[in-house]
Amino acid sequence: MSAWLYLIIAAVFEVGWPLGFKLSGLHPERFWTYISLAVVSMALSGVFLYLAQRTIPVSTAYIVWTGIGAVGTFVLGIAFFNDSASLLRMFFALLILVGIVGLELTSKG
Repeated sequence: MSAWLYLIIAAVFEVGWPLGFKLSGLHPERFWTYISLAVVSMALSGVFLYLAQRTIPVSTAYIVWTGIGAVGTFVLGIAFFNDSASLLRMFFALLILVGIVGLELTSKG
């Protein structure tokens, strides 16, 4: 499996932990289920980030990992939690994505 695929998988799991925290607050009757989701997501995210960093420079991997996690969480917030979807917020999220693509295109890893 390529390091970039590991990094994308890590970023997807990075979205899981804020989602788990949000859901645990919205559904206290399932608090431990959602906190467990968050903890497992954190662990898997870390493992896949570790695997990606064996090849991808640490600075690039970390920025891409947090960027995809942030944008993914941003999209989930808009889609499922009624977060603001103003044009400026969308524009700045797009800038994060442009930066991620730029880092991937210029990476030597």
